[in-house]
Amino acid sequence: MTEQRQDPGAGGARARGGLRERKKTRTRERLLRTALELFAARGYERTTVDEIAARAEVSTRTFFRYFATKEDVALATQELIERWFLQALRARPADESPVLALRRAVLESWGELPEVAGLSVPVDLHLRTCRLVARTPALLAARLRRASESEEEMARVIAAREGVDPEVDLRPRVVVAAFGGVMRLTEHRWGAGQDGSAEALRALAVQHLDHLAPSLVRQWGGEDGGTGGVCGAGTCAEPGDRTGLVPRQSATAEPATGTARTSPADGEAVPS
Repeated sequence: MTEQRQDPGAGGARARGGLRERKKTRTRERLLRTALELFAARGYERTTVDEIAARAEVSTRTFFRYFATKEDVALATQELIERWFLQALRARPADESPVLALRRAVLESWGELPEVAGLSVPVDLHLRTCRLVARTPALLAARLRRASESEEEMARVIAAREGVDPEVDLRPRVVVAAFGGVMRLTEHRWGAGQDGSAEALRALAVQHLDHLAPSLVRQWGGEDGGTGGVCGAGTCAEPGDRTGLVPRQSATAEPATGTARTSPADGEAVPS
């Protein structure tokens, strides 16, 4: 039997590599936290990269090794949470409708906000940054541009869950567009409000998501008083539809036999 020789330097090289990676992680986190603190104190436009680097005790060149632009560092924690959300969406049970999977994934992600954002900055600093983004035109424009890229990935995830081709079937992108619009409205109202807590953000998200399906498929008779009650089985879903958004009888479609369809609805209600 041939004896395998162990390289006596291999363990040390791995240890040094691990030490370098930890040092790089600490440097990135220090830059990120310093930048967000300066943005919160001085404003995004009035803070320079040179100031961020000096406060973090690194060179400007080092800053650009970790972040390509000032915009990148300002949006870093939001993009981290979006990646966490996409991971949560992929993990949702296959029997959930697209709207329900999106809803539960986003609420799950926000419920774990201390764990996610806490990997690099305190949650309260992340939340202050979110409100700053909503009030800073340059950052808001960048956020919306990047959100469109994230929504494209969401649509691909939904299409894969449902076994459809998003280049042929419009439903994944339509559902994600509706969901994304609701979430942007939620963030806008939260950013303009007095309560900047994570609890307030989550409560607004639930309130707005509760209105999504009823606003699209119900008659607006005012019976709910604007509370956005939930869709019961058979009232908001077209038979065979899994989005939870298709009305049972389209106003523009004519039944093939000239009579209303009476198949029982199997669409899933979106609970509050």
